[in-house]
Formats: sequence, C-alpha cells, structure tokens
Amino acid sequence: MSSPLQIGLLVFPRVTQLDFTGPLQVFSSVPGAKLHLIWKRIEPVPSDSVLTLTPTTTFADCPQLDVICVPGGRGTDDLLNDDEVLDFLRRQADGAKYVTSVCTGSLALGAAGLLKGYRAATHWSAMEMLGQFGATPTKTRVCIDRNRVTGGGVTAGIDFALTLVSILVDRTTAEAIQLGIEYNPAPPFNSGSPDTAPADVLAQVNERIAPNQVRRLEAVKRAAERVM
Repeated sequence: MSSPLQIGLLVFPRVTQLDFTGPLQVFSSVPGAKLHLIWKRIEPVPSDSVLTLTPTTTFADCPQLDVICVPGGRGTDDLLNDDEVLDFLRRQADGAKYVTSVCTGSLALGAAGLLKGYRAATHWSAMEMLGQFGATPTKTRVCIDRNRVTGGGVTAGIDFALTLVSILVDRTTAEAIQLGIEYNPAPPFNSGSPDTAPADVLAQVNERIAPNQVRRLEAVKRAAERVM
C-alpha cells in the first residue's frame, strides 16, 4: 500500500486567503492525500480579509512533505527575512517532490534561495522582483521548471493546483476535481491582467498598491543581499 501524499501549505499573518483556499479546495479532493496547514505555532492566524485560519501543525512537528506550497499576500513581505520561515522552507525543499508557490509566495521561495536558476511565476506587481533572487520571471498562469511549480496571482492558484494534481496523480483525476468544483471561468470583464485592463483601472490599482510596493521592494532587497 502506497503512502498518502503529504501536502503542506504555509499559513501566515495577512496571507491572501484565496491564494491559499483555492489550492486547498483542489488538494482536498485528491484521493488519500494528507493536508497540513503549517505555521510557527498552532494559534489563529489572521488572513488579509475577515477570515481567520487555524494551522494544523507547526514547523517543528510537520512531517516531510511531498509538496510544500507557499501562498502570497501582503504578509509575504514579513517572511522574506524571517530565518525561522526560510530555514523551514529549505529543510522541506530538500526532501520534497515539488516545491511550489502561488502569487507572491514565490518571493519567499526566492528568499530561501530555492529559485536560483529556475523560471518562476508570481503576481504581476511582483514580477520584476523575482530576478533579484536569481530566478527568471515568467509571465504565465502556471510555470513548471523541473520540480518547481509556481502560480501567478491569486486566482491562478486553482490553475496551479489542478496542474499539479495532473502531475502527481493523473489528468483524469485533475479533470474530475475541476468538474466537481465547476471551475469553468468566464470573467465578466477583460481586466484581469495589466495587459488588458483599461488604463485608468491599472493606474488606480497601481496607486493603491504603491505604498506596499515600496515596503516590499525594501524587504526584497534585504533578502536578495542575503541570498545572492
């Protein structure tokens, strides 16, 4: 009898909940998979919305994972120079079959030195930051480079998870999960990418995120100096 797939997702303060819950929903339907929600301590963790998350295991108690996944969000910035987090990611990456992320979670992988020489995807607002960690920024919903599988921003986490299931198990299983969650996107507007969004909408979003971009760039710079 084969051992169950051990899939772990990092949860941390101010994680973007959809980065995390999209893949979680997909992975929860993988037959026999064991899922772990991981943080430093088992205590409620606030997301970037009203939703509060509860870890199921700690860094110290987490088993060796087949898949380690880091979601993104504003809280990612605090992970980039957090030695406890980065050491955990490195330890798990040593034995994991797949090292993965969604959205700006890829910056945390980069800060841990796990994306040097790899192509990787991330949220469009962080794309140019990946290069500081020795990664090749790749503008796609899902980027696969050897055992690194990274997803684009937020909703791309569902695409990422379905793609990974097709690799871990098989395509039929992934398609059955897709049908089960009725993932059949038909967005009402063509503004889901900076390439297609109206100029005024893009300007509005860039203005809104500008203060956080300054903070993130500072965190990335410090982390990159440590890694590179």
